[in-house]
Amino acid sequence: MTEHTTTDKTLVDAGTGPLSTEEFWDARYRAAERIFSGRPNDALVRETAPLRPGTALELGCGEGGDAIWLAGQGWAVTATDVSSVALGRAAGQARAAGVDDRIDWQRHDLAESFPAGTYDLVSAHFLYPPEPSARERILRRAARSVAPGGVLLIVSHAGFPPWEQAPDPDFVFPAPEQLHAALGLPPEQWDTLAAETYERPATAPDGRPATRLDNTLKLRRHPDRARAL
Repeated sequence: MTEHTTTDKTLVDAGTGPLSTEEFWDARYRAAERIFSGRPNDALVRETAPLRPGTALELGCGEGGDAIWLAGQGWAVTATDVSSVALGRAAGQARAAGVDDRIDWQRHDLAESFPAGTYDLVSAHFLYPPEPSARERILRRAARSVAPGGVLLIVSHAGFPPWEQAPDPDFVFPAPEQLHAALGLPPEQWDTLAAETYERPATAPDGRPATRLDNTLKLRRHPDRARAL
């Protein structure tokens, strides 16, 4: 799974003090040969199956599992991440899979910069910037990147995992309907294709099977009424 997330409010290295978001994620990826499984997220596979391949933007691509799968299905993908280490690793996996010519890897701290253009699919799976208030701003920018007739797919956690020992009591996991409302999208320009909370199997850090609750919000921008948001 590509769960490129952090709920840390402060990124700190005990030896050097505060880290930038890029430094934090680079260090995390350098700590292991592989962080994620390399498989695409189940929700991505399920929700994009009915779509005709076109252009796709993936936000927070991590080691590239989702981007590589989309490219294999015929999508032309722009994949972004804040970590240069993750992007280098993802590009190597794409070459091994024979789809490197279909993916444009771009480094962005999405709270600071964003890919140009519009896309038939904009996908954000488990995207949690270090500063929680930045998330809605990033996702509103993501909505502006959806081409007329295109789809915005946001998959997020509905709560902390069952193995979390000390969950942050101040961290909020909005329901799909709450996130939809927070994005402030004009209802006459968007259709809701999915807004649901569901269980999925997961694996705890100690290897034990577990269950997580996730949310999916899937919206389609009207092809004939799309205007600047």
